Amino acid sequence: MMKLMDSIFKHLIKKGYLEVIYPDKHSKFYGHAQSKHYACVELLTLEICKRLLINPGLAFGEGYMSGEIRPVNCSIYDVLNILMSNDLSHDHIGEKIASIWRYCKRFWSQLNRIQQSQKNVAHHYDLRKNLYELFLDQDLQYSCAYFKNGNENLAEAQKAKKIHIASKLLLNKPNLKILDIGCGWGGMALFLAREYDVEVTGITLSQEQLQVARNRAKEEKLQDKVQFYLTDYRLVKGSFDRIVSIGMFEHVGIHYYTDFFKEIKNILMPDGVMLLHSIGRSDGPGSTNAWINKYIFPGGYSPSLSETFAAIEKNGLWVTDCEILRLHYAKTIHFWLGNFKNHQQDIIAMYDEKFYRMFEFYLSAAELSFYYHNHMNFQLQISPSLTAVPLTRNYMFEK
Repeated sequence: MMKLMDSIFKHLIKKGYLEVIYPDKHSKFYGHAQSKHYACVELLTLEICKRLLINPGLAFGEGYMSGEIRPVNCSIYDVLNILMSNDLSHDHIGEKIASIWRYCKRFWSQLNRIQQSQKNVAHHYDLRKNLYELFLDQDLQYSCAYFKNGNENLAEAQKAKKIHIASKLLLNKPNLKILDIGCGWGGMALFLAREYDVEVTGITLSQEQLQVARNRAKEEKLQDKVQFYLTDYRLVKGSFDRIVSIGMFEHVGIHYYTDFFKEIKNILMPDGVMLLHSIGRSDGPGSTNAWINKYIFPGGYSPSLSETFAAIEKNGLWVTDCEILRLHYAKTIHFWLGNFKNHQQDIIAMYDEKFYRMFEFYLSAAELSFYYHNHMNFQLQISPSLTAVPLTRNYMFEK
């Protein structure tokens, strides 16, 4: 078995320099000794070696969580940096087969009916607020920030993101009614109500987020401007001048893209504007990593633009602006990971060491996916009307 592992690593590692310590305590080196990227990882059991041969995309994260995979004098980020910089999906037969299988069953795995959607959201977003407070910014923005010059701190970049999105919503009239789909802990909705003369309805499927958002509105005395509800986008009634959705589209499921935009068209005023902010993939339709789907975002999927545009087109909506944020999320998650690691003992006390390793693995892999796995963020400005927004983007940058 270890001979087979050795053969795979020799074939796989073309970038970086990786030392692997096998269960018999023998070390092997792979890649280029002159590389600036070096990491060492110990495989502690024969069982984890076996699972890595069969389904590495799932087994590696599980092995790190269980302690069967241990970085030596480095972090799991360092190990993943080498592994993910090499094309595992094409060069590892087990991962190649697993990837084909994931793609074949992706429609089934994303069957996000209303009840299932609520369970999927609760799995991740109903974790304690105290956890998120340890690594997010003070406003609890759990989505890609916006770095205008690349030197901003996390709070500055998250504020810039809110301003950037608000500019695309074209808030050029008083008393606009706005719907925030997937409002999180209420940060964007409260920002819009506080800074602009608008009324905001925020919806979420997370009980924890709902309570926090409502408490924040009460503390800021904004209850007359902002209302938060626990409901699915498919159940929303009424009409809205503007719709914003940040980091929610990843949880819709590919079955429902056309229905999602049908609902948008039904509740958006004829001259209305929507801003959709989502993680995406630049290399076409794909599937969600098995470990991420099992432990972090069940039912989640980062859509390609081709999948998204096709659903928009079917509903006769205009994409009036499209912006690709390539490395903004990598920079955002880098801040989160640093904050998370700085609170290691607090998080272990809150949950346990296995949870800490799970979340550390998630944040590390998530950051690196924007460098190596063709992930990015996109912002789509959408309207039923050809003439709802000005001819050029100048209005986005006017004071």
